[in-house]
Amino acid sequence: MTIQSKDISGVAVASAFAAALGLAASAVPAAAADEQEKCYGVAKAAENDCAAGPGTTCAGTSKIDYQGNAWKLVPKGSCTTMELPGDRKGSLTALDRDNPPA
Repeated sequence: MTIQSKDISGVAVASAFAAALGLAASAVPAAAADEQEKCYGVAKAAENDCAAGPGTTCAGTSKIDYQGNAWKLVPKGSCTTMELPGDRKGSLTALDRDNPPA
């Protein structure tokens, strides 16, 4: 009977350890997200992140390079200083430039 209780306690310890690892792993993406911001007008066609503007449905659906109403997550503080072709600048809000025809 002693062997069975040791087996059960071993399973309990392993389960607790696995649960702790799961909590630690889920905290990492939240912390990483705090260090990023949505930046509009910087994504190449089909490389936008989710929830872009009209003409897109979700991630990877922008039709135009640097589409003004499509956003991409970038490191916080870098959006408006990114070097883009054609004197474009990133924006923390949707832009009226380079959008697909309505």
